[in-house]
Amino acid sequence: MSDFLTQFGEDLKTNISGFIAVSVTEIKSGVSYFSLSVDPSFDPELASAYNLEVAKAKLSAIKALNLDQKIENIMINLTSQIHIIDISEDGEYFIYLAVDSNKANLGMTKSVLNKYKKDIVGKL
Repeated sequence: MSDFLTQFGEDLKTNISGFIAVSVTEIKSGVSYFSLSVDPSFDPELASAYNLEVAKAKLSAIKALNLDQKIENIMINLTSQIHIIDISEDGEYFIYLAVDSNKANLGMTKSVLNKYKKDIVGKL
């Protein structure tokens, strides 16, 4: 598992322009299985803890509204950053990714995340 996640983090860092940080967190427990940041002042595990609450709130809203839907991702646009909460296909984990909005190609970023999102289900 750790080899997969280490490779995952390095691939994101290398292949996503504007990469700032990433973490992989279990939704049910809040346990972060992996985190990586190129900015020492940016704590992806702390960010994941707060963004877990965002994901849980949206999951609760979906349940309250009796929607037969799954969250694919939640995107938060800040002044100079984009934060993406990408939920795994089985709904057990989420990838939290922060990128510099002036450097990132959103299409490429989402494409790379979708590739790994499928792999996470089988590897964790």
